[in-house]
Amino acid sequence: MHDLETQTFQPSIDWSRELLSSTFWIATTFVLTAICLLVVLVVIGRFTEWGRQFWRVTGDYFTGRQSVTVWLLFALLLLSVIVSVRINVLLTYYVNDLFTAVQVAFQSGPSETGRSSGIAGFWATMAVFAVLAGCYTLRLLLDMYVTQRFIMRWRIWLSHRFIDDWLGDLAYFRAQFSSRPIDNPDQRIQQDIDVFTTGVGGDSNNPIYNSGNTLLFGAVEAVLSVLSFGPILWRLSGPVTIGGLTLERALFWIVLVYVFAATIIAFVIGRPLIRLSYLNELRNAGFRYALVRVRDAGAAIGLYRGEPAERSLLKGRLAAVMDNYRGWLRRMMLFFGWNVSMGQAINPLPWLVQANALFAQRISFGDVFQSSNAFTAIHDSLSFFRNAYDQFASYRAAIIRLDGLADQNARAGTFTTVRTEESDDGALGVDGVEVRRPDGTPLVHTLDVHLEPGQALLITGPSGIGKSVLLQSLAGLWPFASGRLRLPHGRDEVMFVPQLPYLPIGDLRTVVAYPLESGTVDDRAVQQALLDVALSHLVIRLNDVQEWSKMLSIGEQQRIAFARILLSRPAAVFLDESTSAMDEGLELMLYRQLRAELPQAIVVSVSHRASVHQFHGRRLELLGDGEWRLGRLAPSG
Repeated sequence: MHDLETQTFQPSIDWSRELLSSTFWIATTFVLTAICLLVVLVVIGRFTEWGRQFWRVTGDYFTGRQSVTVWLLFALLLLSVIVSVRINVLLTYYVNDLFTAVQVAFQSGPSETGRSSGIAGFWATMAVFAVLAGCYTLRLLLDMYVTQRFIMRWRIWLSHRFIDDWLGDLAYFRAQFSSRPIDNPDQRIQQDIDVFTTGVGGDSNNPIYNSGNTLLFGAVEAVLSVLSFGPILWRLSGPVTIGGLTLERALFWIVLVYVFAATIIAFVIGRPLIRLSYLNELRNAGFRYALVRVRDAGAAIGLYRGEPAERSLLKGRLAAVMDNYRGWLRRMMLFFGWNVSMGQAINPLPWLVQANALFAQRISFGDVFQSSNAFTAIHDSLSFFRNAYDQFASYRAAIIRLDGLADQNARAGTFTTVRTEESDDGALGVDGVEVRRPDGTPLVHTLDVHLEPGQALLITGPSGIGKSVLLQSLAGLWPFASGRLRLPHGRDEVMFVPQLPYLPIGDLRTVVAYPLESGTVDDRAVQQALLDVALSHLVIRLNDVQEWSKMLSIGEQQRIAFARILLSRPAAVFLDESTSAMDEGLELMLYRQLRAELPQAIVVSVSHRASVHQFHGRRLELLGDGEWRLGRLAPSG
């Protein structure tokens, strides 16, 4: 308590005992806060839609034996937030002592004792500030490090989970047949997971972020600040008389009522921001995808002279983006304007309320500063939920998008597909396979085929009758099929080769060895395979990293696919018009090479050309409406 009548300085708290007091306060607050926070999180996860969505997306990360480290990091961040609040409270006492010491030093009059106590108090307060500033800086740096560790671990785990789920059960392919297919799973895995695990709103992670930037710990800090600064403001608030009515503890009640009313109105204004933020992500993703398609199909668009059509499409998607953005901007201007207005209108209030008590010397200059700081801290903390509503809206949009992807990945495993088993005798058996269109009409009725090692089957039929879909069904891709496929040595010893080969990102060595992992195949074997498929000009380019799907012609890409067969040496190979871009001479050379290198391999080919008949002993002809005919091919050539 400051003695303004005797003009001597006394510190507002006993700093010599503050280390012990603060340690006890931090420990007690940590235990109580942890219990309350867990209860709140459980309630949110059980009774709110977005809480249930959050738990579906990442609940496994916080359960099980591997979650011990996660909860330890979480506890450290919670402890850091509590320490931060305590330091901020102590800083208000420092400010009080600082200005009171200066006031005493200048107002002590002829009393040398008062002046000396003020000066001594000033320098003692500076020493206290040095300690608090050091603790503040150290806590902030440690908090940044732990926060980033927490975010990085979480993002890696969640990305791995979504990648595994997306690739598992062939969700990346089967998603197109879903009744509610989602857009841009690539963006959801890359960007939305980053936003989700960062937890600051709609922004991706940044190394400068600390726990105070996150929505969760920002809310915790706001609540703790209100509870910590409330007693200070209650103690320093004086009465205010207006129109004959006196309001005790005026400053305390004014800030509560003011912020509560402003927050309710802000929530009403800001509610549409959730949908507008979601639509912004959705439409920007569609616009970006359309641009990527133009880049990838540049040659075809140029040959068609399709620039006007593409221009119209791109401008249409841009117009949709901007239409939504205009609505988002209008709503954000209203929301932001309200918050700024409410924040500015209340700024001078602590000084206006406390002015009479200061002029009457009932309180010190330092008390006014501390009450102003406590008032501002409570106002800002209570306003956190109002000011962060737009950030929460963006974060909610990321939760919705990830929940949609998780739901689609789960639904991919519910489709009926052909069962794959390992055959006992090294043969290939197709047992009772039926293939249907998505609407249920038949493409292939009950199909039974048996091929011994070294045998070959040619599948023919008119275009669009379902030859490629049959191969996709046998590969387990097509989700509207049933039956059993028995493969020699299991699925890993079989290779399906599409008409347009997939060329992954990487050097030529990786491209040729695919789907084997890079580095598992000797360079000499890769070079020999390139020579065997008439790609001798690529032998010396194994280390070149290019976008090979654009560097190589379709015919060269198909020869790369045959080089992969020679390297992988599968027990069975399915070729879906895999020589369609080659002349007959190259086609014959590659089939001869395949039969010479892999004489015991079972070969199933889809082709329209009669030139490949000589390499197949049997033919499966698709007739339409699910009918088919299986027969022998007479040798030719």
